[in-house]
Amino acid sequence: MKCVLCGKESSLIAESLKVCLDCIRENFQKALPFIKKAHYKARDDFNLPRKPPQNSGGIACRICINECRIPLGEVGYCGLRRNEGGKLVGPNKNKGNLDWYYDNLPTNCVADWVCPAGSSAGYPTHSYSSGPEYGYKNLAVFFHGCSFNCLFCQNWHWRDELIKKSYTTPLELARAVDARTACICYFGGDPTPQASYALEASRLALEKNRGRILRICWETNGAMSFSYLKKMAEMSLKSGGCIKFDLKARSEELNIALCGVSNKKTLENFARLTLWGEKRPDPPFLVANTLLIHGYVDKKEVSSIAHFIASLNPNIPYSLLAFYPQFYMHNLPTTS
Repeated sequence: MKCVLCGKESSLIAESLKVCLDCIRENFQKALPFIKKAHYKARDDFNLPRKPPQNSGGIACRICINECRIPLGEVGYCGLRRNEGGKLVGPNKNKGNLDWYYDNLPTNCVADWVCPAGSSAGYPTHSYSSGPEYGYKNLAVFFHGCSFNCLFCQNWHWRDELIKKSYTTPLELARAVDARTACICYFGGDPTPQASYALEASRLALEKNRGRILRICWETNGAMSFSYLKKMAEMSLKSGGCIKFDLKARSEELNIALCGVSNKKTLENFARLTLWGEKRPDPPFLVANTLLIHGYVDKKEVSSIAHFIASLNPNIPYSLLAFYPQFYMHNLPTTS
């Protein structure tokens, strides 16, 4: 593949973006039209709005960084909420657009190596075992919808599930927690667009299981409003769970290129949570990870992310994840 700006040829240039990492870093304004074109196609293919709607007469949604103002008859950037007759219709506190399943512990959680489910962390207050919690399970809750538009999305199929004929109530999800369920993990997509539902389901589950260990965890891009961040953090802190931030890039320009959205809110929220994490160092409350996308997330980018984390608290666990070609970055090689 040849970069349309500098002419460099490399197998590490995404066919969808058509621009190389150097041009994104050094010539962003010229790269931006190609970046926008790639994201517009990814949105158009699934009938999603190209940009977060900002109609002056639209209904405001303030859950995430996008702060959509949704006009009549249209949907928000996450694809979940529609303005019908002047009212927002879609998932809310009382109904969720999701799938759930049980995952035996220890599992492939990005925090497995430091969390109570896969290590000795938090025992005995927040863990059933002084080692991995064999014999227990995680209630994995996969939310459809997302506030980002990652061209490399590993779970892009949620886009086919945005229109649901039936929803799951918070009580139905809470009842799925049985005696061998040690934790609930919300992921997706991203849990942020349906945070009010997740918080209510968690409240019911914790109430139903009062007096025993039940951790509440989140895997997220971290771009939620502070009001929701605070509630999510409080629930994880008290229950022994963690918040796992997917730090996709340190550079705002690269984050926009890869995900279509700024990472300012993500980094701001991560910094805020480091202070909360000091309240409960064991088990770790805040965890970070980065996907190693060949050609785009390189040594320089990882180093920048690591320095950012260390500047806040050098004890925050940070893991690097292997990339598998998916979605609109399917021509790139796997992490080797």
